[in-house]
Order: sequence, then structure tokens, then C-alpha cells
Amino acid sequence: MQRGILSRRGFLQRTLAGLAATGLPAWYARDLMAAVEQQVAAASKAVAANDKLTMGIIGVGSPQSRSLQIYNKVKSLRHLQFTSVCDVDAGHLRRAAGLLKDDGCEVSAHKDFRRLLDDKDLNTVLVATPDHWHALIAIEAMRKGKDVYCEKPLTLTVEEALALVKVARQTGRILQTGSQQRTEFDGRFRLVSELVRAGRIGKVARIEINSGGNRTSGPLPQVPVPDGLDWDFWLGPTPRVPYFYKNGGQAVPLTNCHYEFRWWYQFSGGRMTDWGAHMVDIAQWALGRDGSGPVAVSARGTPPAREPNAYSCHPDYEITYTYGDGTTMIARGKNADRSDRSIKILGENGKWIFVVRNKIEASEKRLLDEPLPASTPQLYPSRPTDHMGNFLDCVASRQKPICDVAVGAGSVIACHIGVIALRSGKQLRWDPANHQFDDAEANKMLSRPMRTPWKLDA
Repeated sequence: MQRGILSRRGFLQRTLAGLAATGLPAWYARDLMAAVEQQVAAASKAVAANDKLTMGIIGVGSPQSRSLQIYNKVKSLRHLQFTSVCDVDAGHLRRAAGLLKDDGCEVSAHKDFRRLLDDKDLNTVLVATPDHWHALIAIEAMRKGKDVYCEKPLTLTVEEALALVKVARQTGRILQTGSQQRTEFDGRFRLVSELVRAGRIGKVARIEINSGGNRTSGPLPQVPVPDGLDWDFWLGPTPRVPYFYKNGGQAVPLTNCHYEFRWWYQFSGGRMTDWGAHMVDIAQWALGRDGSGPVAVSARGTPPAREPNAYSCHPDYEITYTYGDGTTMIARGKNADRSDRSIKILGENGKWIFVVRNKIEASEKRLLDEPLPASTPQLYPSRPTDHMGNFLDCVASRQKPICDVAVGAGSVIACHIGVIALRSGKQLRWDPANHQFDDAEANKMLSRPMRTPWKLDA
């Protein structure tokens, strides 16, 4: 990461004009450069032997997987050593182990995450499995003394999110949720949150989120499980179903495994928990609702396919959240929409701020260009520009990371109750303190039974 930070510093110094073209104000770009300078200085210090960390990766996935993206960003850190990898797909496991060994890592390879976690010399783990495995693996890791970086969406259910918070607090372990918009992308999302919290657009009236629609399919054929894939272990706590696959000339084959699991409610909440976890997280940050949530939710959408063995998520949806102060948040997704995932926050007198990962805009230029007063409360004690770097810093300091388990849980719970409203077709009241609906049937959807022998023990 030192090499990455150094190149990032050079990038920032060379492209202040380019950053301005994306809407990032000069005063904020300078603050960002100062933060990077501090991180460069910290990364260049000698590392004591007892400061060194070991990390295992659970869910190494394809060459394009998020876990390998993170690995490639931090593999040059002198105080971090990757010692193990785990995946239930033998092909993915073999490829990842070979990649890390080519980089000079001495790694052990495991199909069973429990064997990886048995390593008493392992300090930290990166969990990047499909959603339905996050909670069980993270809980096991924390109980075995490991600090956890867990990809978003943090869990598959509300019950799992609450269990993760409980176990993290019981064990005293650090858990960072992989909502990297809080740290990366040149600080645009943090800037928006700071401006809104400082009252730059007045009282927030409405937040509009584009989280993307869900992919559709017709009925998919049942086919033999590919060699090397332990399908029963991949399914884990979810109900036993056949393996489906169809490659009809699509750029991405249709299946119920690997990346395409996102379009099945059995394994995911669709785009609403996939990209919605990013966008709702920032919206709640801007509203000062970290770890909390709305008081009511309703939804409408295009019904999912009725054919058996077809993608089961709603292709299009609109979910409306209402917060206790009357602020509304609307999350939309359309199946054919290819626009950037975005957030638009609307305040008083026609003022608004809009942000995507590579651009920030406002109804009036001065809303961005006027620096915030030095007395403005900080949303986080430091200004990290790398999400995994923030996690590793907190492993050393034992301070809460910028997207601590309670923060990640609150964000994903908001996503989950939106999906429940969409699937149930009901207008629901929600108690964000006690995590209950005003509807008995909806409350049954806050958890899901797990297939034997797996259970949520929290």
C-alpha cells in the first residue's frame, strides 16, 4: 500500500485541475493531499516485528473478485503477510494460491474456512464470500480471536446483522464493513456527508438513490455441478437446490452461483443489498443515522419471474423510507438502467448535492467551493483514503474503524427492510431501536432458518 499511496500522492499533485473538473473543490483536494501525505509518512516508518500482521482470505473468487482487488492494493505493505486462502471452488482456490505464491507469499490453501481459522498465528481475515456466508464466517473468526474485514452487504438477514454486532462487542474484535465509499474515491462521499451534516443545504427533505435494477432470466436448466465445486458447501446454510447454468451467448452466463447469485432472493437481496448497501450507507452517514434507520418503509416494483428456476429478484423497484424527522429516502432501480449508481440529497430552497464515484455536483457552485469552518465537527477522527488501510490501522490501535460493525449493520438492515417491504407488498412501520415491524408476517422475514448443520449461534 505504501507504493499505492505514493503513486496516489503523485496522482493528486498532478491532477488538481482534473479533480476540479469532477467537482471536487480545491480546498477539499488540498485537505485530501495532506491526509495522503500523513499516510505516506506513516507507511514509510520502520515496522517492528510485533507489529506485523497475518491475513487469510476467505472467498478468493475469480480473477475479477473483490478480494483479489483488495489484495493487489495492499500486498506491498511491509507489515502485512498473507498466509492462507480459502474457497469451495477448487479452480478459484488453485488460481489464487498460485497468484499469491508468485508474489512471494507462503500460503496454505483450504476448502473449509474452519481449518483456515484454526491457525492460531492468524491475526486477521478478509471475508469475501457470497452474502449468505458472511455472518457465520465472521462470527466464527471473531470467536477464534481474529479481526475481520467483511465485504458488503454485511449479512443476508436482519437477525444476522444484529448477531454480528453482539459477537463483535462480546469478543472485542475489530470488524470493518467493506463500504469503501466512506474512504476512497477522492473523498467525494465523505465531503457530501460533511456538507449536509454542516447544514450547507439546510434541512434535508429528500434523498434519491439509484442503486440499479436486477438482472432477469427465463427458466434455467439443471446441469451437473462443475468439477471442483463443492456445491453443498457453497449452499451452506441455505436450502438445498440444484445447480443451474445456461450459456446462451450472453457476456455473463446465467446461473445461481458465483457472481449471479445476486439475482436470487435465496442468496441475496438483489441490487438493493448489493449496491444499495453502498448508497444507503452514505445516505445514513449524511443524515447522522449511523447504526439507526427509518421509522417506515413502503415499496413497489415489477414482479419477479413466476417461472421455476428463473432469477427471483424484482427487476425494477422503488423503495420509500421515512425517517423520524420526516425526511424521505427513495431508492430506485431499473433493469435496463446502465447509469452510474448515484445519490442526490435535496434540501431547502431548491438546494441539492449530487454524487457518484467520479463526480460531485451541486445546485450552486458555492455550496461546494466555500470551505467548511474549522470548527465543523469531524465525522471520523482521521481522514483515511484507503479502506483496508483504515482497518489495519484500527487493528493496531483498537479504535473503531470508519465503517464499524454497528454502522455496517445499520446500513444493511435498512436495505433488508426495504426488500421485505418490496417482497411483502406492505406499507410497514419500523422500530429502529428494537428492530421490529408493526406486522407479524413481515417480522418473520427478519430471519431465515438455516440448513443443518449450520446455525446462527449468537
